[in-house]
Amino acid sequence: MASVTNSFMKLFRGSSADVGPASRAAAGAQRLTRRSSGLAELARSLASEEPLCVLDLGSTSPSNIRYMTERGHKIYSEDLLVASTDPSLVTKDEQGNVILDSKKFLADNLVYPAAHFDVVLCWNLADYLDESLVKPVVGRLWTMLKPQGMLLAFFHTKEAGPDAPCYRYHIVGSDTLEMQHIQARREVRKGPTGVAHTAVGSGFRLQRVFNNRHIENLFRDFASIKFFLARDNVREVLVVR
Repeated sequence: MASVTNSFMKLFRGSSADVGPASRAAAGAQRLTRRSSGLAELARSLASEEPLCVLDLGSTSPSNIRYMTERGHKIYSEDLLVASTDPSLVTKDEQGNVILDSKKFLADNLVYPAAHFDVVLCWNLADYLDESLVKPVVGRLWTMLKPQGMLLAFFHTKEAGPDAPCYRYHIVGSDTLEMQHIQARREVRKGPTGVAHTAVGSGFRLQRVFNNRHIENLFRDFASIKFFLARDNVREVLVVR
């Protein structure tokens, strides 16, 4: 049994960072439940008898692993938000503005073959990721998705406010998610605005609010895009490669 477990866990990149005391404390935190129309639409594809390859952009979630593997799918996890706090990524552009080195970031993260995934669960990554990484990451995800592959993403509306908490989403049903507030493990660096991006006892801070036009532009290379407006000041977006 141990050898099976070890082989199984090799599928999940970046999962080893989640075994510390801070992670265990976060795992025990109270979770909120929300309905997701975007997930409900995506679940129709996940009900396919054909095995699918899924990329979950967040820390390893036992709930998401269980949901996918019970349906015969293979799932990979990669926590890009935590990876983006690496101090070695900080650099400056030609105008002297502080940015993150997207080439270095993509050399170390999202290293998969082209057209490898059927589904990407992007969640609210774009709202909390440093701006200099957002478009390069979306471009990499486009190349990693198979033709007709699907990507689910969440975007806050302006009504959410700048202090909207960052959540990790756990699938507990075909249209139901549990939301776990992400607690940053340590103060790693200050972002371009000078505000600490991660700090002990606090979560990641909302970096920007996309309107519909910005979202359409972000996914302009995709074949189609569908919006779902939720009650909690979140737009759910399902795009097709």
